[in-house]
Amino acid sequence: MALKRKPQVVYRNLDGPTLERQRHAEGYFEIVGEERSSQKYTMQDSPLDRMKARGAIDPVEYSALRKYAHHWYHGGLLSSVGSVDLNRIFAADPLSMSGMAKSEGQAHHRQQYRQARVILGHRPGIVVDNVVCQELTLEIGGYSIGWTNKPQAIAAATEMLRDAGYRLSRHWGMS
Repeated sequence: MALKRKPQVVYRNLDGPTLERQRHAEGYFEIVGEERSSQKYTMQDSPLDRMKARGAIDPVEYSALRKYAHHWYHGGLLSSVGSVDLNRIFAADPLSMSGMAKSEGQAHHRQQYRQARVILGHRPGIVVDNVVCQELTLEIGGYSIGWTNKPQAIAAATEMLRDAGYRLSRHWGMS
């Protein structure tokens, strides 16, 4: 007869990010507050935040690119996770109007995003959308426009982001 063990209770500290999350951020986070109960963590590990931390991008360019991502996100352009119902025939549902803006605010953000995208152009727009909006790496941003060598892809994506940030800051009157 096997002996039953008592289940072990593991208490987790819910005051801040886990050690795994902090390790994933690789030091790109900020802690505000002196006492443990009032500490707030700000994770700054997106590719754009990392560029700013190492001084690879000007603060004005960073702000313009963040504003671009703001319009992209609030315009409802973030892709959603969908699923397929295998019990029904696939057919488009024109009444759901899934591509339309759901509010005036969302329409405004989409309009601002589209104007900014025209200013950026096609190739820089691909890099900015991948790196800034979808938070993919600089390497993937460079690969998405045709570079096949990792260092060249990173360098090309970095330069395109800096140029895009400059153009957007001029467009929005930030510089």
